[in-house]
Amino acid sequence: MFVENLKIASRAIAANKMRSILTVLGVMIGVAAVIAVVSLVQGMQYQISGQLENIGGTFIRVIPDFSRSRGNPFLPVPQLTYDDAQAVAKGVTVVTAVTPLFISSAALQYGDTHHDTSLEAVNQHFPDIAHQYVDHGRFFVTFDEEAKKRVCVLGTEAVRLLGLNDPVGKDIRVNGNNFTVVGVMEKRGASIGGDPDDVIYIPFDTAYLIYGSDNMKHLPILLQVRTREDIDLAKDQVEEILRTKHHLKKGEPNDFQVTSQEELMKTISTVLNTMSLIMGAVVGIALLVGGIGIMNIMLVSVTERTREIGIRKSIGARRRDVLLQFLIEAITLSGLGGGIGIAGGYLFAAAVRLGLKRWVDLPPVHTPLWAIVVAFTFCALLGVIFGIYPAAKASKLDPIEALRYE
Repeated sequence: MFVENLKIASRAIAANKMRSILTVLGVMIGVAAVIAVVSLVQGMQYQISGQLENIGGTFIRVIPDFSRSRGNPFLPVPQLTYDDAQAVAKGVTVVTAVTPLFISSAALQYGDTHHDTSLEAVNQHFPDIAHQYVDHGRFFVTFDEEAKKRVCVLGTEAVRLLGLNDPVGKDIRVNGNNFTVVGVMEKRGASIGGDPDDVIYIPFDTAYLIYGSDNMKHLPILLQVRTREDIDLAKDQVEEILRTKHHLKKGEPNDFQVTSQEELMKTISTVLNTMSLIMGAVVGIALLVGGIGIMNIMLVSVTERTREIGIRKSIGARRRDVLLQFLIEAITLSGLGGGIGIAGGYLFAAAVRLGLKRWVDLPPVHTPLWAIVVAFTFCALLGVIFGIYPAAKASKLDPIEALRYE
């Protein structure tokens, strides 16, 4: 009986092609919008999570907590200095590597080629902390730091844009200063907020000499701990050292934040999931409109096929048979819209990514299985919810009155 009703529903849909297409269009647009939003946001989350996982579960970041003084001119702006980083490196017993991080912009020049990029000043431990290594050449060594040598390591994109075919050993200008390229970092790929391969790394002590301590008062500090079990101890030791350095009294809040890799992942996931839900709820209004369209079309269909319903009931069709026939028709319409919408949403998200590539290098589109399952389930429920009233109306028709309907 189910298969027979499905055939009848399919024939009814095919008999009114234009009306069916317009009905499916409403659901299709709603589903496509939801899938496109989820695919783009999940792509961001998937890539960021992958990058944090590459850093490892023993990574810790310390940053100034600007929220403490924001909006209050009487409170000092929180600071993290080179001395703080050195104190952490000496005082925390369970870390394997520590580096301060100074971020600035850099105007690069090689011959007649100019390129503006991001500059990161770190020490020789950075590759082991960030799990990012050189592809060829070398990274800084202790001697480079102690001698404050003007050497640098370039990202692959910075090498390409400067037109350096074999960069190791060549001299370039960095903000008007001569630097010798000693290595090229391995390629990392696209990321949110900029290209991680378009970067130059210089020794921290060299940057300290060039830029001065006045420009290095709000430094993030990056650490790698020996094991996951040592993370809590490391965080406690960092907190104790920095509270002492910053002369914070008992009960006074920290003016810095100590965050582990796991906490960073949770925070990012929470933000992106919340964004997905909000945007999904907004574009979900289109699904509601599509559902109303299904109900409207099904009511018209019931009216047009009143005599057909009368004939079916007069030759023995039961009320539930008629109910099932129209319900299947509504679910088929919403299911078609959902299936096309899922494919269309993915393609639309991919097209948006390609279209914005000139301005923003978005991560690859990622459509999770749960989003597809939820979309199909929602479409089925949409067909049931908005098809139940027209189906019930059709099933309640009196066969004699239906046969006399003109």
